[in-house]
Order: sequence, then structure tokens, then C-alpha cells
Amino acid sequence: MDAKIMHFLHFIFNRRIKLLPLRSIYYSYVMTYEYDYLVIGSGIAGMSFALKVAATGRVALICKTTLEEANTYFAQGGVASVTNLEVDNFDKHIEDTMIAGDWLSDRTAVEKVVKGAPAQIQELIKWGVNFDKNENGDFDLHREGGHSEFRILHHKDNTGAEIQESLVKAVRENPNIDIFDNHFAIEIITQHHLGKIVTRRTPDITCYGAYVLNPESGKVDTFLARVTLIATGGVGAVYTTTTNPLVATGDGIAMVYRAKGTVKDMEFIQFHPTALYHPGDRPSFLITEAMRGYGAVLRNKRGEEFMHKYDPRLSLAPRDIVARAIDSEMKQHGDEHVYLDVTHKDPEETKKHFPNIYQKCLSLGIDITKDYIPVAPAAHYLCGGIKVDTNGESSIQRLYAVGECSCTGLHGGNRLASNSLIEAVVYADAAARHAMEVKDHYSYRHDVPEWNDEGTRHPEEMVLITQSIKEVGQIMATYVGIVRSDLRLKRAWNRLDILYEETEKLFKCSKASREICELRNIINVGYLIMRQAMERKESRGLHYTVDYPHTEHHAE
Repeated sequence: MDAKIMHFLHFIFNRRIKLLPLRSIYYSYVMTYEYDYLVIGSGIAGMSFALKVAATGRVALICKTTLEEANTYFAQGGVASVTNLEVDNFDKHIEDTMIAGDWLSDRTAVEKVVKGAPAQIQELIKWGVNFDKNENGDFDLHREGGHSEFRILHHKDNTGAEIQESLVKAVRENPNIDIFDNHFAIEIITQHHLGKIVTRRTPDITCYGAYVLNPESGKVDTFLARVTLIATGGVGAVYTTTTNPLVATGDGIAMVYRAKGTVKDMEFIQFHPTALYHPGDRPSFLITEAMRGYGAVLRNKRGEEFMHKYDPRLSLAPRDIVARAIDSEMKQHGDEHVYLDVTHKDPEETKKHFPNIYQKCLSLGIDITKDYIPVAPAAHYLCGGIKVDTNGESSIQRLYAVGECSCTGLHGGNRLASNSLIEAVVYADAAARHAMEVKDHYSYRHDVPEWNDEGTRHPEEMVLITQSIKEVGQIMATYVGIVRSDLRLKRAWNRLDILYEETEKLFKCSKASREICELRNIINVGYLIMRQAMERKESRGLHYTVDYPHTEHHAE
């Protein structure tokens, strides 16, 4: 019997999922699924939400590649949480977050995350995450830039991988979660797909699920859900140089924007100051901020320390300051990178704390205990995204967003180091609690039409798409990077506009493919970053423009 039919029967009889219509499934394998919860994205946000709601219903977990490939996996540093109450407290963590965010952070969101962090750390431990401990059995806490105390829980220098692997194991063992590997969400389903004209002023936009590309059949399946969660991560792949996996194309943000949902603070792109400089690597290998917390010193190519010229906190200043300082040094001298120096530290301790970084550099002929590490800034984290409330619910009803794709207000103008993973689990918990309370009030829309897949793939399509993706990356890196100006942003606008028109024409006459959809998404996201940067007529947080001088901001 055909494998696809076997798969269909498995879902019918074992998963109790309604599939409509039978005829179209049987002949063309276009499927309509019904789930209580639809989760798009498989990082810490999506998986922790799925694990919590699975107790009250069936969950579909849509994963663009495999469960293992998510931004979470690449997070080296750790998770920020107040645990050592002898020296640390919530007020200190709140203040550090507000300062780093240039006083643009929503204090309610900050308090929610900081005060909710310890309980979620225990949840992670329950799911099998092992945080490093010292000889006394207490957490071995690191300190990172912008933090006034040692409060970073970690697992060596691969905390994200430890969390991801633990959650993957828990998800795979949960009988109420169906994993759809290598499936690509194209659009969320709203009244627009039922023939209603939807604008940004439409008051009751509602999400009924999503259209999802099945790579095996080449068809677009319909996933209907009572509740949908977007947890698609960030936008790093919009830039030529990034520490993010190349799946980080801003898919969820682009889908919500096209569905007329609210997207906020997209101008605040955090560039990690210290990505390993090795031309040709994409993504770039991250040299964790914890290394500067450990005592590493930034030097220019002449071997000179330079951070004293930019900030009294030296190499432990917040990321936006350090990234601009490095950018300034590189531009002044025409250099492609600077150095991170950890040679003055005990070699065995360095290897113990940073085994993965040590091995990676060694594979390139760099012994970090003896040699300087070449580093340069790379796009790393998005502080804005889909605007959500304290329950993680977006402006679109029945649609939640959690993790890097969301804008909770926590980060404001700049993310404090290691606040992202904890934000994801705290808000995933809040969204799960709210969704479980309300999901029985929602019903499925059985009048949703199948995806219209008319169109033919052009032979030249792939070369057009590949070239356009390169162009978007170059435009964003050149004109919408660490330092901006009105002129640069206007140039970005003009060039992106041409690519947008070309891509929309190509999309309309082509069958849906991951490649064309990703290109649409990075153009949408690039436009949002650029437009919201143009609207901010000041230098604030991560948004630095030469046309508006930087002024000091304080608590209001």
C-alpha cells in the first residue's frame, strides 16, 4: 500500500483527526487536519508551550526542518534568573533590564519575566535540563554584559543545545503531540480566505489555522485549529552575516504582517559584537558574551585595547555599545575584524568553560589559550516582532506569539544578555495557561477553502530566487545595519521595493515552494525593519542613526 495512504490511515484511526475532503486526500493527498492547538516553530518557545497544552488536547507541531534546528540550539551563553538571593534580587534584575533597554522596555513585561523566571527554571530542570553546578551543589552562575550580578545559569558553553535536546526528547515522548518535520507554514488562515476584505482597521481578525506546505506531496495542506501559536524565531537570515541558523527568515512575523496583525519595534536589531570572523561561514559561529564576563579583552588589529574610549564598563558594556565600538574601530582602520584576547587566563580553565569554542577555533588553526580570536559583529537577535499582551496573545484573535518572533515589551530598545530564553519560557507558560482556559470556546471553520495551487514553476525560478535572497542580505547589511542614516534607509526602501514587485509577480505565477515563500518573507521583514527605522527620529537603543544625536535616557 502507498506510504502516503498508510500515513493517512494512521491519522484517521490512531490520531482521531478529522480530514476533509476524503476524495481530495485520496487522489491528490491534500489534507485538512483538525487540532486543538497548532504550534508553528520548534524552539524553546514552541516546544515548552506544546508540552504544557498537550495535557488538554491534541497538538500539531509544525517544524520547518527538524526539531533540532532552531535558534535555541545555538544559544551558548545561558538563562538569566535570580537564584542567589544572598547578593541578588528581582529589583536588580529589573533595573538592569530597563537600563539595557534604554528605558523603552514595558515595566509590566519586565516584572513578569524576572519574577516568573525561577519557577520556569524548575520546569526546565523537570524536563531534563542540566545546569552546571559548583562544588557546593549551587548553580555555577556566570555574569554577562549589562548584568550587575552573577545570575546566568548555563550548561558549559552550549546551554541552548542542552535545553533543545531535553525538550526534543520530552516532545517526542508525548503521545498528544504530532510532529510534522520539514513542513513549511505559508499563511495563517483568517476571514480574508473566506472572502472578507480585511484591513488593519478590521476589529475582529481571527486566526483559524494555517496553510502548510507538505514537501512530500508538494501540496499545501490545511491545518484547522482552535488555537494557533507562532514561535518561528528571529530574522537573522535577512542579513548577509548572522549567527542565526539560516531558517531564521522571519516567517511568522511576515505571515502576521500580511494578515494585518500588529508588528512593533522591528528597528531594534541586536548585532552580537563577537561572532567568529571566518569568511564563507554562514551562519557565523558565536563567541559567547560569557567569555567577556570570564575576562576576555577586546583589542584592535594592532593589539591595542579600545573599549575605554567608548564606555567605562569596557568589554562588559551592553551589546549595542560594544557592537558600535567594534564597528567604529573597523571603519577607522579599514579592518574586517578585531580580536578577543583570552590568552592571559588559565588555559585549562578556559578549555573547561568553553570547550566548544576551543574546539571550533582549533579546527581553524586558532588556539585560544595562545592566540587572539578574530571577531566581528553579526545580526543576532530581534527585540521587536509580533505585538502581544501579557498572555502572549496577538492583535489577531486566537493567535499567540512567543519567543523571538514576539514583541512583549521586555527588551525595549536592546535585549539584556541571556534574557531571551527565559522570556520564551515565561511567556510560553502564560500563553499555555490562557489558551487552555479559552480553547473550548472556539470552534473549527469548516468552510475554509483548500489552498489555490494554480500556477507553474518556471525553469529559471531558482536562480532568480537565489539572486534576490543575496540582494536582500546585501541591502540590509549595507544600509540597515549597526549604523544608519536617512539616506541609507531611503536607498534600502528603493531597492527593496523593486525586489518586492518582482517577487510578488513570481509568487503569483508559481506553485508554492519553500524558497519563494522564504524570499517573500525576508523582503516583508526587511521592509518592516527599514520602515520602522525610518519612523524613529532618534538614536535609541540598538537603533543608531548619524542624523540624530544620541541622548541620555533615564527612568520616566
